[in-house]
Formats: sequence, structure tokens, C-alpha cells
Amino acid sequence: MQRLAGSWIFILVLFVVDIYVFQAVKAVTLSTAPRTRWIIYGTYWGISIMALTLMISLAFTNYETWHRTLRTYVFAGIMGLFFAKLLASAFFLVDDLRRMVQWAASFVMPSLNPKNTGTGTGITRSTFLSWMGIAVGGGLFSSLIYGFGNKYRYNVQRVPMKFPNLPASFAGFKIIHISDIHSGSFTDKQAVLRGVELINEQNPDVILFTGDLVNYHADEMKDYMDVFSQLKAKHGVYATLGNHDYGFPRGETKEETKQMQLTNAAAVVGVHQQLGWKTLSNAHELIERDGEQIAILGVDNTSYKSRFPSFGKLEEAHAGAKEAPFKILMSHDPSHWNGEVTKKFNDIDLTLSGHTHGMQFGVEIPGFRWSPVKYVYKQWAGLYEEAAQKLYVNRGFGFIGYPGRVGILPEITLIELS
Repeated sequence: MQRLAGSWIFILVLFVVDIYVFQAVKAVTLSTAPRTRWIIYGTYWGISIMALTLMISLAFTNYETWHRTLRTYVFAGIMGLFFAKLLASAFFLVDDLRRMVQWAASFVMPSLNPKNTGTGTGITRSTFLSWMGIAVGGGLFSSLIYGFGNKYRYNVQRVPMKFPNLPASFAGFKIIHISDIHSGSFTDKQAVLRGVELINEQNPDVILFTGDLVNYHADEMKDYMDVFSQLKAKHGVYATLGNHDYGFPRGETKEETKQMQLTNAAAVVGVHQQLGWKTLSNAHELIERDGEQIAILGVDNTSYKSRFPSFGKLEEAHAGAKEAPFKILMSHDPSHWNGEVTKKFNDIDLTLSGHTHGMQFGVEIPGFRWSPVKYVYKQWAGLYEEAAQKLYVNRGFGFIGYPGRVGILPEITLIELS
């Protein structure tokens, strides 16, 4: 019932935004020939009605039975169109507010009345802002369409890291860090296989996976077991759990919900085992090289954002590794780093996280990085340092929701210690 109410509200918002944007479309097409104008109107409402119809279908049918590819692209198309129109509406709103202020002020100063300001020979501010809104909204939608082709464009980020307390035997030790596979979103097995082969080509000493193997259910991995079982490293593959690995069940009580989450997570751990990966669930592992050791710690999902589950117990993972001279922590959610790690465990040298995906949308050029996710997460992609401690946030191997990437490519991190 709650889901239906939410769907109706969203559909109503979609329709209101459609009407609002249409007013701007009408304004910028007034000078066009009637036939051209009606073609534009028909195209606009044809696309809008189709999007609304599909949204209603998603809300009132069991869309989980739809083919995965169809479901993914329908949802992405609707949301892309909505956000493009919403962004365009911001420009229209600025113009509407400007005109309201001008109209109100004209009662005090008649010279401000639009009728008394003259027409001029150039484009009016209203027309300019309407065209700007349409251009920006259209640019966003076009970039989202373009991004569909980037979802399997795996990018190897080579990140050298220097630590003064690293045992000498581990100089040159190569770590592959991957995160957020989200196997339930994949639709191209060969493309994913190329990503796995690219990982193996780096000849890593160890592979560390920081959670979100699936979107909702452990059985999403069944078609990709033979792909990810090919991951190889000299010291093995280690994994921990992310928020999606617990699923999103709703029990009658909080305790029932928690038990359902733990059941789903246990099934994901079972998949790890079948793949030949070792799950570090609030535990640690010592890796030895030429008589020296480093510790790999892993915690269950630990979030300092209230909407995500937290089952991590870092004190348990840390307890048996205190004597290790160098420690690496795998923790899915980067909010854990400032929430607990840097405050209570300053002997953890390197923390590896994922979770944010860089929102799969942003800009990364030399000297400048931006993504909307930065307004939610202080650490959202790449390397961060505080005192002697480091955090690396992987941009994600897979994708969820939007089946693409704009500016933030899927990442394979190659860390070389020195």
C-alpha cells in the first residue's frame, strides 16, 4: 500500500513537471510555422505520455518478472527524462520568479512594468532562459544516453602508496581492489569477462573485494559464477559484505527484518565460498612473505549513515591483528573511516571502501573532480589521507539503477605498496 501511494505521488510529480516544461516549449516555438509547432507539441507529449504509461506499468505490475534488460533501460529512461526536465525547470523557475518580482515592483515603479520596457531587437530574457533550460536539460539527457556505452569500460587506476612502517618483504606488493560488482545489473557476460581478464592481467598478489556482490538476492550471481571464479591472485581473493548483500527485506518487526537481512547475507557468503573467495566477516587474515607479515581486516557493512545497515565489529577484526606491523581494513562504506577508524584505530594504515560508485555521474579532469555524491559523502572517490592513515574509495566495478556511467568510469584499482 505504501509503495502504491509513493508511486502515485511520483507519477503526479512527473505529470506536473511535464506541464510546466511544456509552457516553456510553447514559449520558444511561438514564432515557428503552425505545422512545425504541432509536430514539436506532438513529439513532446508522445514521449511524455509514453514515459508516464511505462511508469504506471512499473508501479502496478510485477516488474521483477520483466526481462532484466528491458526493466533496467525503461527505469533509467524514465528517471533520465525526469531529471532532465527537473533541471530545465530550474531555469524556467528563475524566469518566473524574476517576472513575478518585476510585476510586483511595477506597482511602485511603473517604469518596471514589462509593457513599458520596450521590446528591443534582441532575444528577451524569458526566451533566453527558456532556451537555456531546454539546452541544459537536453544536454543532461543526452549525456545519460551516451553513458549507456560506458558501463563496461573498465578503467585500471594505478595507485602507488608509500608507508614508512611497511615490512621490507612487502615492497612492490600488488593489491587489486574492486568493489560493488552488483551482478544483478549485468546484461553482457562477455563484457564482464573482459573486466575479470583485465584484473588477472595485472598479476596481483592479492585481490580485495569490498562488498555489494549483488543488488538484492544471492541468486543474482548464478549466471556469473563461472566468470568471477576465474579471479586469481598469489595470496587469494578476500571479500567483505556491503549494504546490498543484506537485501532490503521488510519484516513485521525490526528484529525480524534484521534476521531476514542476515539470512540473505549468509547466502552471499555462501556464494563467496563457491567462488573460492574468503569472507572476512569481522575477522582478519595474516599474509606472510619471507618471514614477515601484514594483516588484512574485514568488517561487515558498517555505515555512519542511518539508512544503511550496520553489522560491523571492528574491535573483533582488530583484536587478533594488533601485533601486525601493517594493517589493511576492508570496509564497504567510506563513512566508517571518519566515523570510527581514524578516531579509535589509528594503527590501521590503509582502509579500502566502495559504496558510492562516484554516483556513476560526474567530472574528473586533472585538477578538478565533482559528482553530486560529494554532498552526501565527504570521501567519495580516490585517495584520502589524514595524518598517517589512508583511505581509498573505489568507484565500483558494476552499476545499479542507471545502466551507465558519465564521467566516472567503472574501476579496477591497482595499489602497489612501497
